[in-house]
Amino acid sequence: MDSWTVDVSLGEGEWPDGEEAADWCSRAACAALAGAGRTEPAEISVLLGSDAEIRELNRRFRGLDRPTNVLSFPAGGGPWPGGPLPLGEIALAGETVRREAAAQRKTLHDHTCHLVVHGTLHLLGFDHRTDEEAVRMERLEARCLEALSIADPYGDRG
Repeated sequence: MDSWTVDVSLGEGEWPDGEEAADWCSRAACAALAGAGRTEPAEISVLLGSDAEIRELNRRFRGLDRPTNVLSFPAGGGPWPGGPLPLGEIALAGETVRREAAAQRKTLHDHTCHLVVHGTLHLLGFDHRTDEEAVRMERLEARCLEALSIADPYGDRG
């Protein structure tokens, strides 16, 4: 949607061509925004980084000294006057995402899109701390990914 902005930065990770990866992230974030029913102008930043970069962010902000596939940092503020609402930032660890995709027999594209959808939903306030929240979030993720012609990553869970 024209009112949504997704800014993608390439860090040091193992990612494909910048334009291709930026397109994946933009389409996935917009699918999540649409799937969650958001219509207002919004802005999301995505860092496609390395395991080392994401490990440092995870250590600094979550106290966990290890890389993880995706981190979400909600902005928690209001919109700039006349501008879109900054929803926050998402960071993905290239080597971890690549390993997981291979282990799960998924394409890098599909797994990256799934993680961007997941991260975007976190920015919108969705979570998976309880079983009920997890089921709700997983169902929404699956619907968002279906809009991108990506198979349900939770389909084998019944």
